[in-house]
Amino acid sequence: MGGILVLVTAACHDPAMDNRNGDWPVYLGLGHDQYSALDQITPENVDALEIAWTYDAGDASDDGRSQIQCNPIIVDGVLYASSPTLAIFALNAGTGEELWRFDPSESGVVPGSLGINRGVTYWSDGDDARIFFAVGASLLAVDARSGLLIDSFGTRGMVDLKAGFADRDASDLFVGSNTPGSVFEDLLIVPTRVSEGNPAAPGDIRAFNVRTGEIAWTFHTIPRPGQFGADTWPADARQRLGGANNWGGMTVDPERGIVFVPTGSAAADFYGGDRLGENLFANTLLALDARTGERIWHFQGVHHDLFDRDFPAPPTLVTLTRDGQPRDAIVQMTKSAHLFVLDRDTGEPLFPIEERPVAPSDVPGEEAWPTQPVPSVPAPFARQTVTLDTITKISPESTRYVRERLTRMHTGEAFMPPSLAGTVIMPGLDGGGEWGGAAVDPDTNIFYANASEMPWILQLFEIPPGGDGLLATRGHRVYANNCLHCHGVDKQGDALGIYPALTSLAGRQSEIEARAIVVEGKGYMPSHGHLGDNEIDALLAYLYDSDASDPLARQAAPASTESRYVLSGYTRFVDPDGYPAIEPPWGTVTAIDLDTGEQLWQVVHGEHTELTARGIPKTGTENYGGPVVTSGGLVFIGGTQDERLHAYDKTSGELLWEAALPAGGYATPATYAVDGRQYVVIAAGGGKMGTPSGSTYVAFALPHAQ
Repeated sequence: MGGILVLVTAACHDPAMDNRNGDWPVYLGLGHDQYSALDQITPENVDALEIAWTYDAGDASDDGRSQIQCNPIIVDGVLYASSPTLAIFALNAGTGEELWRFDPSESGVVPGSLGINRGVTYWSDGDDARIFFAVGASLLAVDARSGLLIDSFGTRGMVDLKAGFADRDASDLFVGSNTPGSVFEDLLIVPTRVSEGNPAAPGDIRAFNVRTGEIAWTFHTIPRPGQFGADTWPADARQRLGGANNWGGMTVDPERGIVFVPTGSAAADFYGGDRLGENLFANTLLALDARTGERIWHFQGVHHDLFDRDFPAPPTLVTLTRDGQPRDAIVQMTKSAHLFVLDRDTGEPLFPIEERPVAPSDVPGEEAWPTQPVPSVPAPFARQTVTLDTITKISPESTRYVRERLTRMHTGEAFMPPSLAGTVIMPGLDGGGEWGGAAVDPDTNIFYANASEMPWILQLFEIPPGGDGLLATRGHRVYANNCLHCHGVDKQGDALGIYPALTSLAGRQSEIEARAIVVEGKGYMPSHGHLGDNEIDALLAYLYDSDASDPLARQAAPASTESRYVLSGYTRFVDPDGYPAIEPPWGTVTAIDLDTGEQLWQVVHGEHTELTARGIPKTGTENYGGPVVTSGGLVFIGGTQDERLHAYDKTSGELLWEAALPAGGYATPATYAVDGRQYVVIAAGGGKMGTPSGSTYVAFALPHAQ
């Protein structure tokens, strides 16, 4: 997935400072288990929670296009987090008072813009305490006490993430990061986002020295010739293909010195005719030596991915019981709502995994892999298919509309490849499991995950050939390779307004302004500086409906980095009113016993109040951001379209408390204690699923008398 950057992880200071004794120093918790041993807030008193403080970063966009996905960290009573425009700040975690704020755009360090940020990284050694984050391709280090740049890191406090690809020039390609990285000793191991189309930078895993910013080691997820896994790609893959990157974050086992790195799909995401083979190490959980980057073991969860089934979140460290004995394991959640439970030392599956035959592709040039690995236990925590029997029935009109569309598409099987007619994928491209992660209670080994049950449509579009001599015709091909999957086949944008329509540009924006946006990026749109002047000229001719002739008409054959087919757009399968095309529930929270693989409970998560008012039982909603579980007996989670924070009983799944937020809480909350008082804090940034944007952090606590 593509975007901008900010990072977070554990520190190199006192190991007793952890989320089990009051702090929350690591993105998604130590071992990424999203667990706290705090127990002041319980099922018996949770309904007494009140707002303890709020902090408004003040930079939400008026058009509903900004978000906050940040899971804040709390170290020694100080909360570190980020704003919608990627300003970084420190707050008194007990009062919400601002201690310092660093805005890269106001300081003139790097241009600021809207972006997606999920946290910041804390590291300390004695008096040296640092916060790491990034904007665009610039990785920055600031002093954790003052918020000032640390000049000794990189060049005047910054490292260029586009530099250091030894055998590829990424200077004109999109490289960034928006999920916190991981610290091991004096190394910062950084996730990166790269383009999901062609051309794309390779998804190399890189560790940087936390003091100097120098690259300490690199692991090539697209292997070089002669390296292990190279035979699963075309011979020239390393020279021209990209992706297979870690964007969802990674997990360090400090005792073993292992970093567990889940990767995403190879580029392009949905058509692999130019990358035939299994494509190691895309869609793979890698166990790497954290000091050297050498591979210890790997497990590939999707072969030759055509479904954008990235591993979306850091895996979780757990200790299970097997044959009466403790067994250290790693649990990887997937977008398809499966759990791969593997031995931490060897990668051996702790529940059976079957290579199941799947449907072939009918797209010319494509060769879908004939099998995919599916765990027999635990069962997936979201539905896997859409059939005529499972379509929505909330109204006769909805049913007729969905039935008619479904009969014209491919459906009914998991891992059914994208097609020219359209293929229904369930869960959709946003999961299932997603970047918000899952929570695990280490005392019970119960796993808690939320899921969106929204089907999506994978329909491929054949890139138009040249031949008529018009510059706009070549521009249409440039658009198809670089813009179509967001802005749509006919430049109409997406239904939620995240990606604007590009029709009638001449009346809204000059070509000079449009060229600057293409080159520099803006908002969620990354820079397309990899396009040459001739390609940008052609793209603008297409966007502005020019009838100019193409001076390069004789040279206008598709470039070697172009795909033959691209996704026609990120398309949810919805009814005429915008609700999911499948029967409710549309959002859930599920509890699974990791020792046995048994599903203990599943509850509906979220509400469309307008449907409830019509007498329709609570449906749940799409949801973004993950849960937190506490020793006190609760699961806290926001994420829903109804813009509320919820508390569930962790044993039964009963909804015990909920509170309205100033904007959607599409982030994973954190819980911590200051001066003996437990707080639960969440970023209310909105900006998803058609809800307004916000820029507020809200902290809840029991009244002081409690």
